[in-house]
Amino acid sequence: MIAEDLLTLRDCLRWATSEFYTHGLHFGHGTASPWDEAVALTLGALHLPWDVDPSVLEARLLPMERRRIVGLVRSRIETRRPLPYLLGEAFFAGAAFNVDERVLIPRSPIAELIEDGFSAWFPEEPPARVLDLCCGSGCIGIATALHLPTAEVDLADISADALEVAKANITRHDVGARVRAVASDVFDSLGGQRYDLIVSNPPYVDARDLATMPAEFGHEPTLALGAGDDGLDIVRRILREARSLLSDDGVLIVEVGNSDHHLEAAFPEVPFLWLEFERGGQGVFVLTAQELDAYAASFA
Repeated sequence: MIAEDLLTLRDCLRWATSEFYTHGLHFGHGTASPWDEAVALTLGALHLPWDVDPSVLEARLLPMERRRIVGLVRSRIETRRPLPYLLGEAFFAGAAFNVDERVLIPRSPIAELIEDGFSAWFPEEPPARVLDLCCGSGCIGIATALHLPTAEVDLADISADALEVAKANITRHDVGARVRAVASDVFDSLGGQRYDLIVSNPPYVDARDLATMPAEFGHEPTLALGAGDDGLDIVRRILREARSLLSDDGVLIVEVGNSDHHLEAAFPEVPFLWLEFERGGQGVFVLTAQELDAYAASFA
């Protein structure tokens, strides 16, 4: 058995990297290469932190540890399940979150905005009330609460399954005093609320991309990915309805990914502010409450 020949963590890393490369896996759920995936898998399997002392690479592993790593590598290859589902955990904006097939795996570039406290739009005081719309695991809203300890945050999603995961993450991070999960079809169950900041990573994959995505994405909930022929079914509702829940100085931030060109084609007159990110990522726009007012007729 291969596990008997993998004595150290370095051995496991080298073998896993080779296996991932040989079998042509897709990397798009937190890692970008066979090596990165192997590091994430081995450290995750052993419950070691990302910044572990490199000297641990020479540590000899117990037989059960080696078997666990080999089992995860084989599952990753044979099932094409994304690694965070195999580990039951994903990292986002510096925090760990429970994940499974009921929710998307956190990977939004919005993490950079959270880590910066959304300071570009709230330079003096942080937003008091925040909505994480189409929240999935709740990673955006909960990470915002962790970085902005005075903010009150609502997590909203139409999926009861997703909300169960979000509630587990609220408990995991002990933010229940400031964060709540709400069942809502976009804004339908949020009437009467006012938010300084609405952040959303809604379904936005267009029909063509959805049909051609690598096998790994097939394990994620289709409800959280696809949104019509051009990927904008939910985004159009957000643009049309968000202003009624935003404060007069509020800000709307939405990720549309590869459907950014569809959005610009649909609303050529709207001055979407497209953000750039140090760690990569695209298709995140910002509109202020005033801009939503000014272009309300376009969104109607």
